[in-house]
Amino acid sequence: MRFNHLDLNLLVALDVLLEEQNITRAAERLHMTQSATSGVLGRLRSYFEDELLVQVGRKMQPTPYAQELAKPIREVLLTIQSSITAKPVFDPTTSKRHFRLVTSDYLISVLFAQVIQKIHQEAPNITFEMLGPGDNSGELLIRGEVDLMIVPERYIIDGHPHKLLFEEEHVCVVWAGNTQVGDSLTLEQYMDMGHVSVGFGRTRHLSIEEWFMNQYGFNRRIEVITNDFNTLPQLVVGTQRIATMHQRLARLYAQHLPLRILNPPVKIPVMREVMLWHRSVDGDPMHRWLRERISEFIQHLEQDPIAARDTSHPESRLVN
Repeated sequence: MRFNHLDLNLLVALDVLLEEQNITRAAERLHMTQSATSGVLGRLRSYFEDELLVQVGRKMQPTPYAQELAKPIREVLLTIQSSITAKPVFDPTTSKRHFRLVTSDYLISVLFAQVIQKIHQEAPNITFEMLGPGDNSGELLIRGEVDLMIVPERYIIDGHPHKLLFEEEHVCVVWAGNTQVGDSLTLEQYMDMGHVSVGFGRTRHLSIEEWFMNQYGFNRRIEVITNDFNTLPQLVVGTQRIATMHQRLARLYAQHLPLRILNPPVKIPVMREVMLWHRSVDGDPMHRWLRERISEFIQHLEQDPIAARDTSHPESRLVN
């Protein structure tokens, strides 16, 4: 297909070239030889009358004009993908769609594993790939490389739709044999104890450390940093340490490990979990079906009497 004498297939190649900034890697993704990929770059340079990518040392860098082109080209490709190639009618029972989701191990453990089971009953051929949150998660969604992000509200990206799924409280967890605290916790005790925390991304951003510092001006004594939420309760067992974590996950592990769940000594704001997607797939029938099922199943799980809330701990709040 051509538009103003430009083969639109070249836009796909340009999108990959600008992302990879490397002929060899771009060729691998495009399933082309390096010489053919270099030829494509030559044609693009001729059409746009710009070098687009220039060699700087051992790396290729986009020109200022190429940087301006990157976002609109990606938007055009996503629009084509969602508006032209998507089928207006679909059957969940036969669909073989593959979905990539960004979400935390905490959400998979307390909710999403059950959601996947429910979806499998209606759409057995749909497949999923779960990606943990990282420094580039937002960029992956903007580029259309992931279908959904299920993340705290602070990660909402302007210009892209989102929906509030539920709210979550934080609690403190200690080993049942911890002798430093009883059934309640003072701020002085909290600050004197060694903490286990979760760090994400290359910068090892701590899950609540930044908020805690900003609100109270205190610096917890972090003794252990792990890379996922599920190991938090395991790492306090047999120690005098404490972990601050999601209420749902704490209750799940308290059924299997010798743990005590305590109210935090300070009020930690409720965390609001949202589902976020690229605006280009907002009207995609299969994508919309998946979003609706996720929301419905989470609401159902929250209302399940088997998962009745323990009134001795802070209440979870269902979003209607």
